[in-house]
Formats: sequence, C-alpha cells, structure tokens
Amino acid sequence: MPPKSLRNSGKHWSSADERQLAQLAAGNTPTRVMGLKLGRSEDAIYNKAAELGVSLDPTNQSPYNRK
Repeated sequence: MPPKSLRNSGKHWSSADERQLAQLAAGNTPTRVMGLKLGRSEDAIYNKAAELGVSLDPTNQSPYNRK
C-alpha cells in the first residue's frame, strides 16, 4: 500500500480534485501541503496546475495581519 501522501498517485484527476487544486492555489497554499491534501506528489501538483493554467505563484499578500 502506498504512503497516504501519495494515495492518488497514478490515478486520473477528478473534476473535484481539479477544483480543489485551484482553490488551494488561490489561497496561497504551499505545493507540499496541496500534495498532502490531494494525495499527489509535488511534481503532479505542478504538472496539473500548468495543464489547467492555474498559477502557483503566491499573490502579493502581507505576511502580517495589518489593517
């Protein structure tokens, strides 16, 4: 049995997986965390994001909670 972190390795991406990837990317989630949540490798995350046209670049957000 593969490790939990790669439980979906080699499986087809469902539309729900693709939507979750887009949502996580929009929320500036690190690729490693995305991989753990989706059960995929970081390489798989990068490849699918490129295929879907989803940017993994962090948006300009202050790291501090200033108002």
